Amino acid sequence: MRNIAIFASGSGTNAENIIKYFSTGKSAKVTLVLSNRREAFVLKRAEALGVKTIFFDRTDLYAKDTVLGYLLNNNIDFIVLAGFLWLIPESILNNYYRRIVNIHPALLPSYGGKGMYGAKVHEAVIANGDRESGITIHYVNSFYDEGDIIFQASCKIEPGDTADTLASKIHELEYRHFPVVIEKLVAALPDEN
Repeated sequence: MRNIAIFASGSGTNAENIIKYFSTGKSAKVTLVLSNRREAFVLKRAEALGVKTIFFDRTDLYAKDTVLGYLLNNNIDFIVLAGFLWLIPESILNNYYRRIVNIHPALLPSYGGKGMYGAKVHEAVIANGDRESGITIHYVNSFYDEGDIIFQASCKIEPGDTADTLASKIHELEYRHFPVVIEKLVAALPDEN
């Protein structure tokens, strides 16, 4: 059984969807949810589903390698970023090379980079008059939204769509595709020793 950790900073709807997906006899399960916001609702969602949660601060992540210790001590095999807005430090990137993925609410490389997340992305897409948007699942590296693209799915933007209606379409794509892509990536990991 592979162990998945989710890093999240907000409400946690994607995290909850992933936890539920892997709770039904899959070859992996979400065993840890970590957040850099003590009040993030994702922690309550995870606890309600019986998943261990950990709060950490900037020092724990960047100065002390405390977070890397949490991952190693909990035998984490794969890391998912689901609404997590800090860069992952080199120590974790090196220990989990090509085993960390993120989902972005646009078709990268457009609308990516520092400060481009959530509603800000959808507002920019609508303001630009784009006819489609979508999701991008990508590997995580040292830069915001620049890791190799693994999967993209798109949706049409209709006349009259707003940032809110576009967000709903994007959420549907995230819920449908993110767990399935994670499952395929985890299944492709080298055998455990």
